[in-house]
Amino acid sequence: MSADLPEAFRGLFTGLVEQRYSPGPGDAFHRCFGCGPAHPSGLHVRVFKTDEGVLAPVVVPRVYEGPPGAAHGGIVAAYLDEILGGAVVRATGKISVTGELTVRYVRPAPTETPLLGRGRLVADHGRYVDVEGS
Repeated sequence: MSADLPEAFRGLFTGLVEQRYSPGPGDAFHRCFGCGPAHPSGLHVRVFKTDEGVLAPVVVPRVYEGPPGAAHGGIVAAYLDEILGGAVVRATGKISVTGELTVRYVRPAPTETPLLGRGRLVADHGRYVDVEGS
């Protein structure tokens, strides 16, 4: 996957600040499957801050196909996990780990097609937070 935004999204992110987890090659997140720019087969998800939470554009490569033409459900869950993690960082300034993830698959997510994920904080309970995304 290219580090560039899909053509369909380029104008949408004008003026938004990209939220980076990995400042450089020596950083622990640089090779993260979901967000790491150096992971050889990762999703390379980029997260952008908005007033409401985050936006995360991605194009899922065909290599992650489950049913014909659609991303495997586990890849969709990994993408959602990155979106939600970005929402936590946006809201709290802290990097966290997932304690529980519930995914409701409404329809197949196509491969090789620009997808736009959204995430936001719902509640901050101190030790844990509730976030939602789509």
